[in-house]
Amino acid sequence: MTRLRIGFAGIGLMGEAMTRRLLAQGHAVAVWNREPERLDTVLPHGATAAASPAVLAAQSDILATCVLHAPAVRAVVFGEQGLLAGARPGLLLVDLSTADPAATREMATEARRAKGLRWVDAPVSGGPPAALEGALTIMAGGAAADVEAALPLLRTLGANVTRMGETGAGQLTKLLNQAIVGAGYVLMAEALALAEAAGLEAAALPAALAGGHADSALLRRIYPRMQQRDFEPPSGYARQLLKDLDAVEGFAASQGLALPVVQAAAAQYRRHVAAGQGLRDSASVSELYARDG
Repeated sequence: MTRLRIGFAGIGLMGEAMTRRLLAQGHAVAVWNREPERLDTVLPHGATAAASPAVLAAQSDILATCVLHAPAVRAVVFGEQGLLAGARPGLLLVDLSTADPAATREMATEARRAKGLRWVDAPVSGGPPAALEGALTIMAGGAAADVEAALPLLRTLGANVTRMGETGAGQLTKLLNQAIVGAGYVLMAEALALAEAAGLEAAALPAALAGGHADSALLRRIYPRMQQRDFEPPSGYARQLLKDLDAVEGFAASQGLALPVVQAAAAQYRRHVAAGQGLRDSASVSELYARDG
């Protein structure tokens, strides 16, 4: 295995898990985060801290970013002492964030023209546990040669890595993923609420439906967390899923489409976040039904 020198910007829940996975697999990882206290989650595992994104880029063979949204990507890449300031021509950036497809294409074009930076958008699905195990699902967009160059990093993190097309295609695929996830979480919450209200043995539902058309990873993994009220530690924040559902709605509108199911799911997450639950696990949306009850 080739030992990579990776510069990783963005040490949130997912960034922490991915950095720890890369370190465990023998790669050298330097890290930067806007809130430096978050670095304490990865420095004990062997990561080294960079003073700025520019310094991070200057000492790395490949860059990875995992931040909240497209404006955060722009800030870390193009801001003062951003990654672009320290990048040499031809350096490869792999953006693991979930961001707007059009903004991603614009940033990739701008970075290439300014500094020859190569860009792969590679949003992920699976959550921190899958990241730690190298079992993420990764949907990539970018030039075929650039995605090929990113594979040593991506295959360390993911069990399923697919190039979906040119720049922005990974982010568009992630929008579809989040539409399914967001609507699915709300559906799991409603199934649980109905099962409990009817006096059914709610914990038995996933096993009872195993192998049928209703069987799914959501039913096997998310429904039990809801049923057990097991939301710690968070595997993803409710506010982030709301942000993604809002992005799905916005993109659908740009295509002249209305998506009533996605709109209904977003409305439930909007209520949940407005009630002060934005930094809780996305599965905690099930408690909205308890509050309503």
